[in-house]
Amino acid sequence: MKKLLAAGLTFVVLVGLLFPVVTLASAGGEGPLDLTRHSVGFIALAIFILAYGLVMSEEFTHLRKSKPVLLAAGIIWAMIAAVYAHHGFPHAAGEAVRHNILEYSELFLFLLVAMTYINAMDERLVFDSLRAWLVRSGFSYRQLFWLTGVLAFFISPVADNLTTALLMCAVVLAVGRDNSRFVAIACINIVVAANAGGAFSPFGDITTLMVWQKGVVDFWTFFLLFIPSVVNWVIPAAIMHFAVPAEQPAASSEVITMKRGAKRIIVLFLCTIATAVSFHNFFHLPPMVGMMTGLAYLKLFGYYLKRTFNPGANYRHRKTDHNQSDIGDMLPFDVFKNIARAEWDTLMFFYGVILCVGGLGFIGYLTWTSQVMYVEWGATTANVMVGILSAIVDNIPVMFAVLTMQPDMSMGQWLLVTLTAGVGGSLLSIGSAAGVALMGQARGMYTFFGHLKWTPVIALGYAASILVHFWVNGSQFSIPMVTR
Repeated sequence: MKKLLAAGLTFVVLVGLLFPVVTLASAGGEGPLDLTRHSVGFIALAIFILAYGLVMSEEFTHLRKSKPVLLAAGIIWAMIAAVYAHHGFPHAAGEAVRHNILEYSELFLFLLVAMTYINAMDERLVFDSLRAWLVRSGFSYRQLFWLTGVLAFFISPVADNLTTALLMCAVVLAVGRDNSRFVAIACINIVVAANAGGAFSPFGDITTLMVWQKGVVDFWTFFLLFIPSVVNWVIPAAIMHFAVPAEQPAASSEVITMKRGAKRIIVLFLCTIATAVSFHNFFHLPPMVGMMTGLAYLKLFGYYLKRTFNPGANYRHRKTDHNQSDIGDMLPFDVFKNIARAEWDTLMFFYGVILCVGGLGFIGYLTWTSQVMYVEWGATTANVMVGILSAIVDNIPVMFAVLTMQPDMSMGQWLLVTLTAGVGGSLLSIGSAAGVALMGQARGMYTFFGHLKWTPVIALGYAASILVHFWVNGSQFSIPMVTR
């Protein structure tokens, strides 16, 4: 297998060197070479399409999505470097890669801290406690439909939409496992609500985080998308409400008490977010610097929890609780275990995607795409299509491509593409990480075709949110974008 891969890589590089150059617009050394009609460009495009096809089929192949894009990224940049070295520019590709890696490192460190805090709250039973409270509260199916939707909408801007969707789906499954009709429609509602809630906050989705870190839209401007995001979720939810069973599920008596320090970790997470925003807005530092500073808050608090840990006392205290489902704080808090539990496959996937798209941009394909979409089609049509494309292809490479193209748009148009890229994935169950995760969590009840049946209703919310954005944020379409 290793020999086969090595032979394949050698063949690809040799093809790139030996095939004639059709277009080398910058052979004089000014600017990058135009490889869009060179064999290396065609091969790189084919490799990326193949790799992303494997990513999209992860549910069936069980091949982790990071593996094909990591390999693709390496091959694409090796071919580019070989061509540039052949034409007397041995360091050009390396400099371009370093630029992509800088963008990735900011995203990586930011997400690593956010994931660590989410894992710490999970370990302290914050989410389990919320789930147990919702399950034992005795809500009807229709009340739970709206309650899980509201919570998904308002939790996802602070946490991420994937974690929020998984938490709300756990509630739905705990209450309505015997009612597949309720589970299916509640999961659709959760996906739409979580994606809509994540669209108006820099912390709600990877795409909004990328836009904020790039300096295109400042922190407070994102919240202009709040009303369009509400419309995007409420319209489909109001229609789906009538399909929810008008029944009362059996209440549960399960009680889960949060572990020691849980509430203080929530406060520290909010302080970390405030630090990241302050560092970016007042000191003009990358947000990840504030997040890494916030990681120090958690580390120091973890040290305090370790120093004051008394397993016997904690266990005896918890044994007195009636109907207590957990056995107490038997192990000391370890922040590095929470770091280790980060979604490493997702973080590696981001690396592969950013380098793949960066490579295609360096070849020249993104310049051509920008010309077609944002000049020939117009910004509004292009940005609406970005959302529809996000339902088929993951919104991360789509948004990174837009950010790399840097089309000349007003602030209103940048907000529009932020909105559409965030909520467009709700059109299909495979269009967002939340939808894919819930298909696995509620296997057999929430399915691709079950979601597809409600796509016209979700599309109605999608169209309405765009129209509302033009209505309430019309003044933003005359304001140029923020520059970092």
